[in-house]
Amino acid sequence: MSVAPEAGPVLRNRTFDEIAVGDTASLTRTVGRDDIDLFAAVSGDVNPAHLDSAFAATGLFGHVVAHGMWTAALISAVLGTRLPGPGTVYLGQDLRFIKPVSLGDTITATVTVAERRPDKRILTLDTRCTNQHGAEVLTGTATVIAPDTKVEWPQKPLPQISVQRHDLFEGFIARARDGAPPRTAVVHPCSSDALIAAVKMRELGLIDPVLVGPEARIREIAAEAGVALDGMAIEPAAHSHAAAARAVELVVAGKAEVLMKGSLHTDELLAAVLAPAAGLRTERRISHIHVMDVPAYDKPLIVTDAAINIRPTLAHKRDICQNAIDFVRAIGVEEPLVAALAAVEKVNDKMPATLEAAALTVMALRGQITGGKVDGPLAFDNAINRDAATAKGIVSPVAGQADILLVPDLEAGNMLARQLVYFAHADTAGLVLGARVPIILTSRADSLRARVASAALIKLMCAHRIGYWGSESKIH
Repeated sequence: MSVAPEAGPVLRNRTFDEIAVGDTASLTRTVGRDDIDLFAAVSGDVNPAHLDSAFAATGLFGHVVAHGMWTAALISAVLGTRLPGPGTVYLGQDLRFIKPVSLGDTITATVTVAERRPDKRILTLDTRCTNQHGAEVLTGTATVIAPDTKVEWPQKPLPQISVQRHDLFEGFIARARDGAPPRTAVVHPCSSDALIAAVKMRELGLIDPVLVGPEARIREIAAEAGVALDGMAIEPAAHSHAAAARAVELVVAGKAEVLMKGSLHTDELLAAVLAPAAGLRTERRISHIHVMDVPAYDKPLIVTDAAINIRPTLAHKRDICQNAIDFVRAIGVEEPLVAALAAVEKVNDKMPATLEAAALTVMALRGQITGGKVDGPLAFDNAINRDAATAKGIVSPVAGQADILLVPDLEAGNMLARQLVYFAHADTAGLVLGARVPIILTSRADSLRARVASAALIKLMCAHRIGYWGSESKIH
């Protein structure tokens, strides 16, 4: 079978009659982390010897090794694309694995015709894989039916595949497991998700929970979810409003350092926090941050404010910006970079967001915002992508590498955060800042992983506050 070749590579086979004993073909590949991860994802072989360096360090080889069948698949690739090529029918293969294949190894797979059986067009081929040092890592024998018809066929373009890893939160969780957990009032944990999250956070040493809500209902949900509440304090409250009020009382009395939203509405919890009699307000505007692990970005990305302040004024934005800077410094970034976002990167008097972004930039230069670098207006693309910033001639200490995206208003922030979650597959932790105590505020749709990450970040923040400001982080 022959077709008119299209632009690009063309696969050509060799028929049985064109093949002689001793004929050979090879291909070479270097094994990278993506190869191993993709093979695990496709095959379902998630043996930690291939994926987890800590586990692999305890094994026979002392490091991560590639799946043996990844190497064997190179043999199949030679047979199906080079010798004999398209039209080949694979009948059998025996394999001997000689040496492990490690990350960075360059493997050459070679097939050599050992025997021909003309009656059925069957070929027996010696198969061999060697590493970059020439050492054999795999040997064996393949049996195939060779094609009897000549084929020239355009090679189909492969899909572009990017491996999306969510490992930024793992580092925060690992760091946060050290030290005493903050006493945390978990407000109305009357859903299995909220209760399971609180128990998991406790197991990891991230929080010391006090469950605030209707005790009978909490115990009923725990039984249904198969969750043990042994050793966990329960502070009775009749309903969600009462639970929010009681949790705030615990904080004011010094019996809790952190608030955590359970299965009540956000406005119920914040109404209790912001009540004048509660005493939890500060001179700053409270604000929400999404701490996002975006696979396509090489560091955590903060989006603020996407949940509380609907139409923030310039003064509000100053507080929102300062809250985010203080948080990012608390988790280990010495001088956070803040991009004040707008639709364009030039000041336009018809676009208020650009005027306020420019004002925030000047405010930072004059010490009204401290601890970070602020620049704006910046559009989203040139805030997070250096090439986009360079293409537009933007010279900025922030452009292309922002830690914090300060959005124009809640609607823009909410849409941006959700797009990053659903289109860019970001994980997101949710926190509220600016009150006298930090608040873990996650969505009902958030995964357990996101909830745990939120607790880890709060614990790191609490440790920073205690270390730098002493008892100021507590309410007495």
